[in-house]
Amino acid sequence: MNNGPQISRLPKQKRTAQIKPELAVRWGKMNSPLGPLFIAVSDRGVCALEFGAAKPKFTKLPKTAARLEENSRAVAPIEAQLREYFVGQRSQFDIALDTSALTSFQRKVLEITRLIPPGHAWTYRDLAQRMGNPNAARPVGQALARNPIAIIIPCHRVIASDKSLGGYSGGSGLAAKRWLLRHEGVPS
Repeated sequence: MNNGPQISRLPKQKRTAQIKPELAVRWGKMNSPLGPLFIAVSDRGVCALEFGAAKPKFTKLPKTAARLEENSRAVAPIEAQLREYFVGQRSQFDIALDTSALTSFQRKVLEITRLIPPGHAWTYRDLAQRMGNPNAARPVGQALARNPIAIIIPCHRVIASDKSLGGYSGGSGLAAKRWLLRHEGVPS
């Protein structure tokens, strides 16, 4: 009989991995000129804003989001700012964001995107240059396509180098992007 120390047979990374705490995500729905908006918030801030569908999918939530519960009171402050935006009383948002589900590159792209002033549009290349890599326009576009917090993080303000709209993954696609740009006074 061997009474020596017992060695775990799990791989080292499994033995030492920390279990992340469960994250409750609360969500609510509001009507807008673009149709229903679905807003999801964690304790850290807004983690998703989806539109263009009858029901939320919330496919871009933080990986630690274990519980998803409908709670309109939790999203009321965000809803109030969005209502002000849609009636032209607000152009910037003062809202905490939870971008923990994103890579560091995606977070950097979205942080710089938030610097685009209302009423203006930058190109994907402009954004890449501000990140220090003017040749990264395509990866910048891919990061913007994964923006989980459309409208609040204004990826609609980013256009192609030829001044065409480029792409848009929010709502009804380019029709939504065109509406948002016109709403902010950007000719499209």
